[in-house]
Amino acid sequence: MVEESMYIPEFEQYIRATEPDVRERADIWRTAIGLQQVDRLTVSDFLKKTAERNIIGEISIDQAGDIVRTYYQSKENRLPDEEDKEEADKVATNIARILGQESFTYSLAGLAAVHKQIFAGVFKHAGQFWQYDITKKEWVLNGETVLYTHYENIRITLEYDLEQERQFDYGSLSITDAIEHIAKFVSGLWQIHPFAEGNTRTTAIFTIKYLRSMGFSQINNELFEKHSWYFRNALVRANYRNLEKNINPDCAFLVLFLRNLLLGEQNELHNRTLHVDWNRKRTSPPTSPPTSTPTTLHVDIHSPQSLFYTDNDKVKRVIISLGRNKLSVKEIMVVCGLRDRKNFIEYSLNPAISEGFVRMLYPDSPRHPKQKYLLTVKGLGWYDENYKNNII
Repeated sequence: MVEESMYIPEFEQYIRATEPDVRERADIWRTAIGLQQVDRLTVSDFLKKTAERNIIGEISIDQAGDIVRTYYQSKENRLPDEEDKEEADKVATNIARILGQESFTYSLAGLAAVHKQIFAGVFKHAGQFWQYDITKKEWVLNGETVLYTHYENIRITLEYDLEQERQFDYGSLSITDAIEHIAKFVSGLWQIHPFAEGNTRTTAIFTIKYLRSMGFSQINNELFEKHSWYFRNALVRANYRNLEKNINPDCAFLVLFLRNLLLGEQNELHNRTLHVDWNRKRTSPPTSPPTSTPTTLHVDIHSPQSLFYTDNDKVKRVIISLGRNKLSVKEIMVVCGLRDRKNFIEYSLNPAISEGFVRMLYPDSPRHPKQKYLLTVKGLGWYDENYKNNII
């Protein structure tokens, strides 16, 4: 069985650094480099050294990209594996650049733009949907393939899935149900497989950016450093059906990954458990991971290490005032018993948004005449835990 072991010890000192900018850049690079494992690629030592220079602030990310391009342009004699190294190095650098940007466009064009940015200078077809059907032999399926969307239906299927997700209301869901829904959305997006190459890396980056827009500003990027191959295999299992062998699509593996990613849980992630033969000798069908998916949220939201933690009482007041409602600024102020709009926006509402607990109903149009505010998935997690424990 293939097991993944992706770890970058050179970056550990920077992950533990006191300077937040250094930690953030190191965290971004560990994700960018780790994601190359989804296609069984590894970066060069040269790239790691270049990344370190960017992490400590010696060079910018754009300068790092120029250095990597120049390095490969100047090489005349290449070793057999250097084409793969070049792809991994360039793609990792592009991903690091994307993850360092705050901007995100949730749309069909936005997804294509992510692919184009990731594979700029690597694939001529970067950002383009493919024009033929494909199959891919998967180790986790004993060489069988997932059935991908017919190429003529790629655009319309993507538009439909993205619009359905855009309109989906997370307000009535627990954090557990929300993560299960996210898993189904992400796995469905991947199954469309709109690009000739690089679909998993594109799905991962689009997902990270989307989750940030939902309020998950602090994502455990270590998961992509160490378990990106598991992430890919989980997507495969979420989209594979074989009625003859009594195997159905199973999102449970991806749910475990997302719970670790977003809630900081420690569910064990082993590739061997995703293999279709893992439970072959058991009487029950191999459709569930050996570690069951938790049904309730177990997280100390009052711990500074919690993704749901905030020590800002004004932010807490906004969260409690919103609850599961969609309210305008004026309506929130009424619930909070406040009158000074300027101070409320500056010291309460904006911090609640920047900390990832609150979002706009119309984020692309901040001055929309019907603008309202509601809790993000992260905000709902904080609200539900406090409500459940009779704190609010």
